[in-house]
Amino acid sequence: MQKPTLHLDVIVDVVCPWCFLGKRRLDAAIEDLDDVDVAVRYRPFQLDPDTPKEGIDRESYIIGKFGSPDALDEAHARLFALGADVGITYAFDLIEKTPNTLDAHRLVRWAAAEGLEEPMLERLFSLFFEEGADLSDIDTLVAAAEEVGLDGDEVTMKLEDGADLDAVQAEIAHAARIGITGVPTVIIENKFAISGAQTPDVLVEALRRIAAELDATQG
Repeated sequence: MQKPTLHLDVIVDVVCPWCFLGKRRLDAAIEDLDDVDVAVRYRPFQLDPDTPKEGIDRESYIIGKFGSPDALDEAHARLFALGADVGITYAFDLIEKTPNTLDAHRLVRWAAAEGLEEPMLERLFSLFFEEGADLSDIDTLVAAAEEVGLDGDEVTMKLEDGADLDAVQAEIAHAARIGITGVPTVIIENKFAISGAQTPDVLVEALRRIAAELDATQG
């Protein structure tokens, strides 16, 4: 008997720590889903589209948005513990700059065209949250692209020429139009949505239930 296939659009921002956690949890869930095939496409979102292209000092950003440099300490402590369960070593103290993520999302788009979307996104998450890298720096982005198998010269040219900038911004605008206000959000078959970084067991149960419902209606 052929396994049902679910198509997932996973809306994320590369500077959202819950999105990194959510991705790893979704990976674990998919690994456990031996009775359902899952096709994932990651879609862009910007938590802070007004961040300048060159990025902003991390402490200034946190104070400006949350009022205190210590405002996120409790959330970071929680994330550190949750991340450890899925192999993430958050190093928030290494982050010196909050970037504008448009260029990072463009990388993910180009990687998707080469079948390299997942490793590209994973590398960007790891660079920012585990290594404190500056994702507004073109050399950092090009090096990351080369690491996953993209052509560095081509990526450099595209970044400098503004390639696909409008397309990425249109996708981000679409997310807003359909009511996405927070990430990660998983949209299944354009019909069902799961918000937040749900645990693998919750995701497995939800995806199995949705697959069964769709199979029943199509049968």
